[in-house]
Amino acid sequence: MLILECPYCGVKAEETELHGGGEAHLARHGAGSSDDDLQSYLFMRKNPKGVHFERWRHSNGCGKWFHAARCTMTLEVFGTYSAQTFQPPAALIKKIKAKRPDWQGFQ
Repeated sequence: MLILECPYCGVKAEETELHGGGEAHLARHGAGSSDDDLQSYLFMRKNPKGVHFERWRHSNGCGKWFHAARCTMTLEVFGTYSAQTFQPPAALIKKIKAKRPDWQGFQ
């Protein structure tokens, strides 16, 4: 079971208290978008083996959305951070690279 720390209220919560929202740092397309943009958003997602950035909502707590970095193979959580950012914090990237030297980085 995943245990993630909400960066807003500081509560460490099990994944059952949270709601997963898919891949983080995507350009989200909806009504009014071109067919190609909408198709790309809905169906052309990365599915990496290794470090992945995801959106989570603290649904049984403060209710806010946040991002988390975790390994899809080991479920190791590297950290969480505000959903109002366009890229992961530099300190989190450094932490991931320290544990996974062969990691290609955030794209």
